Amino acid sequence: MIVLETKLRGNPTQFATLDDAIRTAQFIRNKCLRYWMDHKGVDQYDLSKLCAVLAKEFEWAGKLNSMARQASAERAWSAIKQFYDNCKAKKPRKKGFPRFKKNCRSVEYKTTGWKLSEDRKHLTFTDGFEAGTFLLMGAVDLHFYQISQIKRIRVVRRADGYYAQFCINVDRQETIQPTGKAVGIDLGLKYFYKATDGTEVENPKFLRKSERKLKQLQRRVSKKQKGSKNRRKAVNRLGRQHLKVSRQRKDWVVKQARALVMSSDFIAYEDLQVRNMVRNHHLAKSISDASWSLFVDWVKYYAQIFGKVQQPVPPQNTTIDCFDCKRPVQKTLSTRTHVCPHCGSVRCRDENAAWNILEKGLRLAGLSTVGHTGIHASGQNDRYLNQGIGLDKSAG
Repeated sequence: MIVLETKLRGNPTQFATLDDAIRTAQFIRNKCLRYWMDHKGVDQYDLSKLCAVLAKEFEWAGKLNSMARQASAERAWSAIKQFYDNCKAKKPRKKGFPRFKKNCRSVEYKTTGWKLSEDRKHLTFTDGFEAGTFLLMGAVDLHFYQISQIKRIRVVRRADGYYAQFCINVDRQETIQPTGKAVGIDLGLKYFYKATDGTEVENPKFLRKSERKLKQLQRRVSKKQKGSKNRRKAVNRLGRQHLKVSRQRKDWVVKQARALVMSSDFIAYEDLQVRNMVRNHHLAKSISDASWSLFVDWVKYYAQIFGKVQQPVPPQNTTIDCFDCKRPVQKTLSTRTHVCPHCGSVRCRDENAAWNILEKGLRLAGLSTVGHTGIHASGQNDRYLNQGIGLDKSAG
């Protein structure tokens, strides 16, 4: 399953109609959530039945396509199911109780309620709202797929316009030449990551670089009168700047993840609990700007596409333990060089952590190093034998 995104071009009246559809989808989701709160034993099928009841009760809700209403109910059930799963897993602290949405920005259609032109350049919405036909800007990739392969279309409102996301049912698999290389990476703030092969990727810090511009735009919003057109314009300019930072970060992360996966056959990384790490108010902004979670998600995605092996590793003691003698060496956050008083090993603390991560990752994957001749596997990891993965300690 892949997602292709194009921008919609239309007139203000059409976009106002899309806003009505988005608000209706939000209404359906919140009503389903309220129904679940008020009645015990409600399941997903009960929420789907509720969509038809709401369409009869509210005439404007019936304008939204039936499958779009069901998709909104599925969104509510997704939040409910996640809450149930967290409770069953006895997740510490908050369990993520479902909340009502007050500023929804998207509506999702399934296989009905829309029509795509034969030349793949125009999208027409055929539900009761009658938003009309929109020009698809940059829809070249849609020519490679059949209309029957499009399973969902999501309309998203952003600060710079409206976008249509096409969810296409296709398996993406690519074959590349194995590199015979295993690598461990340590994610950080000074370096975005440091690898066992000596690769150092600098942290771009997109938010920090745009912070001055964001503060200036935020001050302009604060000085405008609430409810005025000038305030809405100022809010839109601020939103566009935030959107630019977000797109810069995503573009950079995707390129780094793809390069890392293509250059290695085995990638070990820390399974960081970023949600807990941002509780540190001194580092929360820098951690969020680093976007480690987004990077790890794309590493997993590309590893699946290219048939590579990725292994998350518990982060405990990866920085403290000495890779050579395995004895703990306490460090503060400002100590950037690992100096072991037991064996005399001296190297960058991030590089020491990367080697520990690689060793733990190989162990968790059921692989063991045998000098420079490769890695032996057992059990379910026999399929990795032919990749020729090797671990060269001398590189450290």
